[in-house]
Amino acid sequence: MDSLTVIRPRAEEVEGQPILRPLPSAKCRSVGPFVFFDHMLQTHYWPGQGMNIRQHPHIGLSTLTYLFEGQLQHKDSLGSDQLVNPGEVSWMTAGAAIAHIERTPCALRAQGSTLHGLQVWLASPKKDEQGPGLYSHHTADSLPVSDRSGVQIRLIAGTGFGLISPVPVLSPTLYAEVHMQTATTLLIPTEHAEQALYVLEGDVLLDDQAIEPHCLVLLPSAKEVTLFAESDCHLVLIGGAALDGPRRMNWNFVASNPALIDQARARWTAGDWPTVPGENGRIELP
Repeated sequence: MDSLTVIRPRAEEVEGQPILRPLPSAKCRSVGPFVFFDHMLQTHYWPGQGMNIRQHPHIGLSTLTYLFEGQLQHKDSLGSDQLVNPGEVSWMTAGAAIAHIERTPCALRAQGSTLHGLQVWLASPKKDEQGPGLYSHHTADSLPVSDRSGVQIRLIAGTGFGLISPVPVLSPTLYAEVHMQTATTLLIPTEHAEQALYVLEGDVLLDDQAIEPHCLVLLPSAKEVTLFAESDCHLVLIGGAALDGPRRMNWNFVASNPALIDQARARWTAGDWPTVPGENGRIELP
């Protein structure tokens, strides 16, 4: 096998929550529609503490939050107010302008909690960049699962491995959570043009090459590869069709036309933006 492209994430902190961010990077700006990938590291919050991402804007993308532990409250300028639990999907399409917050709910903040999960951003196709906003919540039991021969695949969004997720993605997408027992194998087909692997935990071989946990590994295009679990493993696969042209990303804004970002920055600064009901605090433009 040719040398793999491995993206080692940078460590950051978002409103008190430690994260690893492999995407975007200098080596890779996108994988299919995925332009942003945050691993919210397993973090214990003592009573009185929690994550609190105040009101902030988005354009031109969809956010997808998926938890392994803990609970978050999502609120947005459409009027959505949803508690998100492990194994559930919180999906928000920004369109031309949306604002939202994500925080540890009050009950958990009072008693203390543990948070661990992923948030990704998917760039909208050009035809949908300035469309309407949308929010949907998908329970864990609504996501399709394949569970055989020691390998469990839960399709978070898109299509793959013979499964179809109910999440309303806007372009061909693969987003799958995979659990592999020790000494099991998984063939990754070439059904998506661009694909990448992120190992959350465990020792994995990709066609006999060891994969370092907490790194995003770009898979070769148009070539099937095989994963072998040297220990119990937990990983995710992302991918899909290539974007319909380059994207510009600036702060929380994604667009194919830089003028849309300039307009969004000016509107947020001026306070000309949809607001989240009941929320006064906001994150100012950096």
